[in-house]
Amino acid sequence: MTAPGRVARRVEELRDEIRRHDRLYYVEANPEISDLEYDRLFSELRELESEHPDLVSPTSPTQRVGGEPLTGLQPVTHQLPMLSLDNSYSKAELRAWYERMGRELGGEPGELAAELKIDGVSISLTYENGRLARAVTRGNGLVGDDVTAAARTIRNLPLEVENGPTLLEVRGEVHMPRSVFRDLNQLRSERGEDQFANPRNATAGAIRLLDSKETARRRLSVWCYQVARAEDWTLVSHVENLERLHAAGFPVSPGFSRFKGVREVEAFIDHWQGRRSELDFETDGIVVKLDNIERQRMVGATARAVRWAIAYKFPPEGVTTRLVDVIVQVGRTGVLTPVAVLEPVRVAGSTVSRATLHNFDEVARLDPRVGDVVRVAKGGDVIPKIEGIVLSERPADAAPIVAPGTCPSCGTPVVKDADEAALRCPNPECPAVVASRLRHFVSRGAMDIDGLGGKLLDQLASDGLITDAASLWDLRVDDLRELPGWGATSASNLVDELERARTRPLHRLLFGLGIPHVGERAAKVLAQRFGSLDGLVGATTEELEEVDGVGPVMASAVVEWFAAPRNQDLLERLRSRGIDPRQDVVEADDGPPLDGLVIVITGTLSRPRTEFRERLEEMGAKVGSSVSRQTSVLVTGDGSGGKLAKAAALGVPVVDETGLDALVLERSGRRLWEQ
Repeated sequence: MTAPGRVARRVEELRDEIRRHDRLYYVEANPEISDLEYDRLFSELRELESEHPDLVSPTSPTQRVGGEPLTGLQPVTHQLPMLSLDNSYSKAELRAWYERMGRELGGEPGELAAELKIDGVSISLTYENGRLARAVTRGNGLVGDDVTAAARTIRNLPLEVENGPTLLEVRGEVHMPRSVFRDLNQLRSERGEDQFANPRNATAGAIRLLDSKETARRRLSVWCYQVARAEDWTLVSHVENLERLHAAGFPVSPGFSRFKGVREVEAFIDHWQGRRSELDFETDGIVVKLDNIERQRMVGATARAVRWAIAYKFPPEGVTTRLVDVIVQVGRTGVLTPVAVLEPVRVAGSTVSRATLHNFDEVARLDPRVGDVVRVAKGGDVIPKIEGIVLSERPADAAPIVAPGTCPSCGTPVVKDADEAALRCPNPECPAVVASRLRHFVSRGAMDIDGLGGKLLDQLASDGLITDAASLWDLRVDDLRELPGWGATSASNLVDELERARTRPLHRLLFGLGIPHVGERAAKVLAQRFGSLDGLVGATTEELEEVDGVGPVMASAVVEWFAAPRNQDLLERLRSRGIDPRQDVVEADDGPPLDGLVIVITGTLSRPRTEFRERLEEMGAKVGSSVSRQTSVLVTGDGSGGKLAKAAALGVPVVDETGLDALVLERSGRRLWEQ
């Protein structure tokens, strides 16, 4: 019997919508809807096709895995299709799957394997004669992209396998650790670049980069979750395969275990659902599989998904609240950033009242409107973001957000470069740009001038009392105490703080100046190599590129910044006000005195820990946060805790401040705090 016309139309609508979301997710790494919403669309389509077999088409999304290979990368056909997983959102659904496996097998399904489901990018890794020969993304499940060059930069992925089979295909999930994601976004913020929305988007973009050097800078990781093919290996058990991979040096899917039945798996789910925020990677659920490989083959697969495994999806961590307003912030490089103002709501342990919308292209895609009920989550459990709109709750008079044509602060027409999404105010004298630039200059990582918060800087910039960094040292008590909200005490305290800031080290000043592409670490390296502002003014791109960690882009940016007349004038005005820090130059061949040492600090010391960190890093040490076998020495103070016991267990040398000073004297010929 032929299906009614309205059913046929709905089927085509669903197929088109699902294909669009497949492309957004797999190809553009820019999903619009949650997994739950996607699965609802997919389930509706699958149900309609089941009820009306005459509508089934071989090109339907139900018959294949979504996504197409990207252009610009070499397409590769998978020897074995990389199929998807069906999802479950309740333990009842999980038990129904388990019972279905029992019916398929004609008895108890046997032992189960369960592991964390990593939210990253699936990849197939083929080893020939013990060496990584090819890395291919999942793509559409049949054809993926060759990303071998990018995969070779993944530090925890073995490039060679000793005593492995002549042919080995391993499948895994490439991801970006949360800690790396935070560092990367901080660096992008320092450079005036758009921040990534979440670790998965950052990973999807990085693994497909044609420049493998840039991929390496993204510091991706991988967890391996399956042996797909292995000549000379007898594949009996999934858990045994993971153990074999682990023994061969592969990073295997964390937390994997074998269970006798579904009830034990449910306890495993409860355990990890409560601890997911503690992990350094994104996980959105638990994958449950038949452990026995032969039973997996007996159960088989559909055209789209394997039947012997299922993904139990954790409930979304996002919550709903109302969008009160969308404001536009102007950054220190002139970039206009739309920010959602929300009714305060608790998200992942903290109260959120604002969420970034990144840029106006994102606003156009998401289409938030004042008065909307929105779903809010934390990207990477760090950055509050709007994940979607509850359209059924939208007010009838809600109007779209329109990108501004002029700067909201100074009225200058905004510009948009062809190669970036951001709108930008081109006026360097814009009060908002000046205030934002100065917020960076006085921040803790830069000149660390206490008492100059955002509102005070906005006030001083609007009143014309400050125009750039040098003008801060023109502020006088008499000028400040006459301003609204100021008094003699607060004015005097700020002037005293500015006086103390004259002696901040060179690297803090370099970072505070906001030189494009120069973050905190790069500023320290440049300060060690050139020793003064004058040294950097005369540096060529060739000399800069000789410095470890400085590439062509940063070198060109530094030369251009110091050559600009506007910046030369700023430096001269800083010098005339006594802001011209200098330090000993570390020649390229010498290396800093503590180079190669990894130092961890615990307990209370005679100075703030940040000062110890800065001084030790100036001298070339890496200051870690936890004790490991790579730690060179643990420095202890009053109230030292568990790190001391761990150091003893690992045989890590332990010293107090006196011992640290002696170590520095031995390595450098001077004491720790001697300049």
